[in-house]
Amino acid sequence: MNKIKFSLAWVLALMSTFAAAQNYPSKPISLIVPFAPGGTTDIVGRVIAEPLGRLLGQPVVVINKVGGGGVVGAAETSRALPDGYNLGVATVSTTAANPAINPKTPYNPLTDFTPIVNIAATPNVIAVHPSFCNDLPKGTACDYKGFVAQLKKNPGKYSYATSGVGGIGHLQTELYKSMAGVFITHIPYSGAGPALRDTVGGQVAIIFDNLPSALPFIKEGKLIAIVVAAPTRLAVLPNVPTFKEVGLEPVNRMAYYGIYGPKNLPKEVVDKINAGVKKAVEDPIIKKKIEDTGSLIIANSSEQFAAQIKAEFEVYKKVVVSAKLKLD
Repeated sequence: MNKIKFSLAWVLALMSTFAAAQNYPSKPISLIVPFAPGGTTDIVGRVIAEPLGRLLGQPVVVINKVGGGGVVGAAETSRALPDGYNLGVATVSTTAANPAINPKTPYNPLTDFTPIVNIAATPNVIAVHPSFCNDLPKGTACDYKGFVAQLKKNPGKYSYATSGVGGIGHLQTELYKSMAGVFITHIPYSGAGPALRDTVGGQVAIIFDNLPSALPFIKEGKLIAIVVAAPTRLAVLPNVPTFKEVGLEPVNRMAYYGIYGPKNLPKEVVDKINAGVKKAVEDPIIKKKIEDTGSLIIANSSEQFAAQIKAEFEVYKKVVVSAKLKLD
């Protein structure tokens, strides 16, 4: 009898979930950005939220939940009800880099989420405050060669800012340090916005950041781009080499910005959000806003995004093991 009651309850719950998914969305949707305002994650999240909400017929409200290099916000997304009303912006930091280096991450990036769509991929950049260039010997160009020579001559003199401990900026810079044979001190922040603020202000000399958030300051001359992680040289930075060009191909990885929800999201919900994002990025205005940041539109399937997350996590797990990286 108890088994029959349990089965009936399960069937009723399943029917209720199916009905809700069919009518989705019937109220506003929260989109958690796991970093502070001003960084690339926040920029991409806000660019896509308005048109996505318009297409779905309900507002998509961006909420910044900072802490732990993105882990706090990602963990909240993983714990949400699987009804499609609490989503998150998925990044390499939250789904690959941080879980790879931090055994205490309170979620499994491969099993505790439902990947929905990868919105865009973006290059990463190492940039310096102009004061770093002033430190170089007279006649030395403020380029990659001058940069690495200065670091090797002055181990421990300089610090670098990132969006947080265990984030992609942290892991990629530590990988860079081990491969290039240099030492710079990590200064973690609660997001790219605060990290950029202090680097632009000269409190920190170096930053490893996603290009979209750093590019405006590079264009204004407030930061100097040194090297980028991108497939080829970028049209917006034609004189800046890639990590591959300088002999450090393992560091030459781009970041991604997607949307995911908690595990067990109904397929109908996943399909509606996926279709909405794909339709949104077809709008020339939205497409231009994203591409103007230096990002590339991806807009793939949920299955393809899940495969990307798995591949990236495995790459960074190998990086952590082979380079013997640990949390500060």
